[in-house]
Amino acid sequence: MSSDDSSPKRISDIVERLAGLFTDRGGELYGGEAVTQLEHALQAAQLAEQEDRPSHEIVSALLHDVGHLIHDLGDDCAERGIDDIHERAGSDWLESEAGFHGAVTQPVRLHVPAKRFLCAVDADYHASLSEASQLSLSLQGGPFTDDEVAAFRKTPYSESAVRLRTWDDKAKIPGLPTPSLQHFLSLIDPSMFVPT
Repeated sequence: MSSDDSSPKRISDIVERLAGLFTDRGGELYGGEAVTQLEHALQAAQLAEQEDRPSHEIVSALLHDVGHLIHDLGDDCAERGIDDIHERAGSDWLESEAGFHGAVTQPVRLHVPAKRFLCAVDADYHASLSEASQLSLSLQGGPFTDDEVAAFRKTPYSESAVRLRTWDDKAKIPGLPTPSLQHFLSLIDPSMFVPT
């Protein structure tokens, strides 16, 4: 990143780019659920905001599925037996293309491992997952082993990722009123970017 990458102009460009992704692809269904990608993102961010989480966690919640918006595999890829690895693609994109700090990108990267973690440590969690989420879990490796649980607990941002996972799981309510995309994008500030 150059010295002006967290300047107001740079942030404005990133916000515009993110808004464009949601405009272009946010109307697509959120993989087997009754909400769109945009509705899902807004609901997740709203849940984070309602819990009075810091701005970087709210933005991470908003952008946690950006990986779905940058691939061309379709919204039914899990039904076709394809793991789109959206958590890694999204985190990599947010880091390399936008320059976000790990406080934003790592919960995105870890929100699928957080599902696998929760399935391993909470007997009721797996049963609470939607059918679409259970299908994707099978493609993502299933519940963690004991060793994977221990490793996940030591991973930086794992607690943020578990919170993000719970918002992700709840953010599937058709027609739920939320603040606008612009409301959440306006929370993006220089502190969320890698220092130069």
